[in-house]
Order: sequence, then structure tokens, then C-alpha cells
Amino acid sequence: MWKRWSDIMKDEIRRERKRRMKKDSACRGRSLILDPLMTSDTRRVTHINLRLILVSGKTKEFLFSPNDSAADIAKHVYDNWPMDWEEEQVSSPNILRLIYQGRFLHGNVTLGALKLPLGKTTVMHLVARETLPEPNSQGQRNREKTGESNCCVIL
Repeated sequence: MWKRWSDIMKDEIRRERKRRMKKDSACRGRSLILDPLMTSDTRRVTHINLRLILVSGKTKEFLFSPNDSAADIAKHVYDNWPMDWEEEQVSSPNILRLIYQGRFLHGNVTLGALKLPLGKTTVMHLVARETLPEPNSQGQRNREKTGESNCCVIL
């Protein structure tokens, strides 16, 4: 039986998609590999475009799934470090930190949990830092300076 070339290619793409799905499921189900049958418009609507800015001011855009966590993003960026960021190369993905709206993102926070809009570009800063600051350390320092407390007086 003869098959058309387009049918042969569709079968080949389906086999490749199944192979990637098996590989991706072994990686906790988070896929940074984009489906070859999706158009670029479809990818933009189902993914989040992150524009990452380094301290040096250099930028690069990446596409991520809403299910990807800050740790997944750091690992992906480290593994696909842009050539024009060569001077800023770090020794490990574990020290890469994302900053969104002035706050450090912990490794388990997903893009979906931040309610980032699909198909839109979101800007985040990427910095190399060993540890994260304490969550409320700035607020605590401000209260100490002003003498403000969180207790109330009942008369």
C-alpha cells in the first residue's frame, strides 16, 4: 500500500511526539520542548514569554509553560546559556535566582501560580545569588526603626 509523503511525515511526527512525551514524563511532566506541529502563534498563546534581564542589562527571551517552576527555568537557562551572556556565566544553576516585581521567587513557585498572562511577555531579573533573603526581613527592620508593633490594647 502506498502512502502520501504528507501522511508519512505526520506518522513520523506522531512517533517523535510520543518519544518526547515518554522522555518528558520521566522529567516530572514539565516540558520545555515545544511541539513541532504547533505554530509559533499557538506556542505564544499557550506559553509565557519571559524576558530575562541580567545585572549587566543584557536581555534574552525564553518561552516557558505555566507549569514550569523557578528552579526549572533556572536549570533551562543554565543549560541553554546565551552566547552573548558569556561573561556572566555562572558555575551552577542552583545559584540563579529570578526576581519578579521586586521579590525573589523560590524554586518551587510556578509561572501559573504567579498568574502570568499566556501569550504575553513578562519581564524578570536573573541574578546569581547563593541564598535568598528572609521573607519579611525588610518589614521587620522598618517596624524596629519606627517603634511600631503588631499588638493592640483593649481598654
